[in-house]
Amino acid sequence: MASVKKLFENRRMRVRTQLRKKGTGAPRLSIHRSGRHLYAQIIDDQKGTTLAAASTLEKSLKGKVGCNKESAASVGKLIAERGKKAGVEKVVFDRGGFLFHGKVKALADAAREGGLKF
Repeated sequence: MASVKKLFENRRMRVRTQLRKKGTGAPRLSIHRSGRHLYAQIIDDQKGTTLAAASTLEKSLKGKVGCNKESAASVGKLIAERGKKAGVEKVVFDRGGFLFHGKVKALADAAREGGLKF
């Protein structure tokens, strides 16, 4: 029987492989979700640099308690704002090994509302 960590790693690699196959050359909106916090980065893989980042650890978001859908939406709006400031309009969404529901979906929807296209 496969472990939970192994299943997660398989999903993460499957998502990353599909993003490479598309080959759009657009920056990647990568997310990570821990037990307490949510992190988002816009990464230019061709240059190997992070263009924008946001997380629930931000001082402006510290007032929100825990990592819930509301704080995920705040991070999504913040990453969209910072991405647009960095000159990024179109991204590819890298959900990692996380399923697209709950906090991940809330972040993605808020980033779309903020003006990022994916």
